Amino acid sequence: MNGFRPYPLTAGGHCQTLLAYFRRRGMTWPLASEDLVVEAGPDARLLLRATWQPGPRRRRPALVLVHGLGGSDAAGYVLATGRLAFARGWHVVRMNLRGAGDGIGVCARLYNAGLTDDIHAALEAVAQQAARTAVAGFSLGGSLALLTLARCGAALAPGVVAAAAISPPLDLAACADALERPANRLYQFYFMRNLRAAYRALQRRRPDLYAADRELGLRTIREYDDRITAPYGGYGAAARYYAESSAGPALAGLTRPALVLAAQDDPLVPAESVARWPLAPAVRREILATGGHVGFLGATRAPGSFWAGERALDFLEAIAR
Repeated sequence: MNGFRPYPLTAGGHCQTLLAYFRRRGMTWPLASEDLVVEAGPDARLLLRATWQPGPRRRRPALVLVHGLGGSDAAGYVLATGRLAFARGWHVVRMNLRGAGDGIGVCARLYNAGLTDDIHAALEAVAQQAARTAVAGFSLGGSLALLTLARCGAALAPGVVAAAAISPPLDLAACADALERPANRLYQFYFMRNLRAAYRALQRRRPDLYAADRELGLRTIREYDDRITAPYGGYGAAARYYAESSAGPALAGLTRPALVLAAQDDPLVPAESVARWPLAPAVRREILATGGHVGFLGATRAPGSFWAGERALDFLEAIAR
């Protein structure tokens, strides 16, 4: 496909990020879906929403879509990419990370950027029913997809063939720092409001696991990760969590094809934190001049004007078809 062309007057990191969010905010999933509950480990279950093409399932490839921080299977970027993928002949499986979205009903547990076993379990479940399986992740979901291919590559089913990561935070510490810049106060406020609410919902369901009021007074992602994500994830502190769960250092070890798509003007993921990692031969990195964070609002066939969704599909189809 042609290179990214933002709509007139929409270039710039904040503009692309915010306009794209509002452009896709009201999107819905218009197709029938089957809810799949996948066991990912002790007391860990995942809710996947699968929309299958008609006919024998083994004749078509499947695309697993993984949302970002605070998202779910209903995130606009997931819906935009999924709708285009289905129109192009893919089975579409929209994944909820543990405890996210409606997934809280099957597993009231916290997710984090290092839970590669969850992505592994989802890919294995889908690969059993499709000709070939690819994964596309967005923001945190993109980083987690790449980390899964690196850590679990030898154990994945041969039918899992490729990944695409859009705006992935490959260095979690650098991204936490970026969020603390004054220009990013709006994003920090948005994430923290959602994370505090999500923690309260989990705590009400699992008071045996999560302490009440632990989220009170937290103002930044780093504070949240230091007090909640890291301790409950078994990392102890945010610094260790960031070091062990960042996907950047793992890119040199990938054996399956992967696309890393980012923007130079992403306000949340510094371009340098994407560009500096050595790559395996199978990995393609594309850093565009503009696009913001999971924005990429411009001319495309994808719903919601989500150019990155179409770019990811072009990359994955060249491998999975």
